[in-house]
Amino acid sequence: QVQLVESGGGLVQAGDSLRLSCTASGRTLSSYAMGWFRQAPGKEREFVAALSWSGRYIYYTDSVKGRFTASRDNAKNTVYLQMNSLKPEDTAVYYCAARTDSTGSAYYTRRDHYDYWGQGTQVTVSS
Repeated sequence: QVQLVESGGGLVQAGDSLRLSCTASGRTLSSYAMGWFRQAPGKEREFVAALSWSGRYIYYTDSVKGRFTASRDNAKNTVYLQMNSLKPEDTAVYYCAARTDSTGSAYYTRRDHYDYWGQGTQVTVSS
């Protein structure tokens, strides 16, 4: 079993940047596909980005393309989400998620694809 802990959230102004981290314990992340999701108040949790366990394949939801960059460092058991040009509509609790994957090339965009979740970190963007 893998435990995930997100960090790096905070209160920023529109146009600012933040980098979220998701650190795993219990298992090495090198055989896990990873995902980032977010949930705004009153809304369902939505997909943000997904990474294959190799890190070679990364996929983003349209609303963050060109602004957010997901990456991973398997040696550090950590996944990152660099968020630039933040907008008020990016305000949400951000979650990382993990699932095992044997292909190295697959990435997953649905919540029910993932088995493990972190507790989330709040990102608030003021206008």
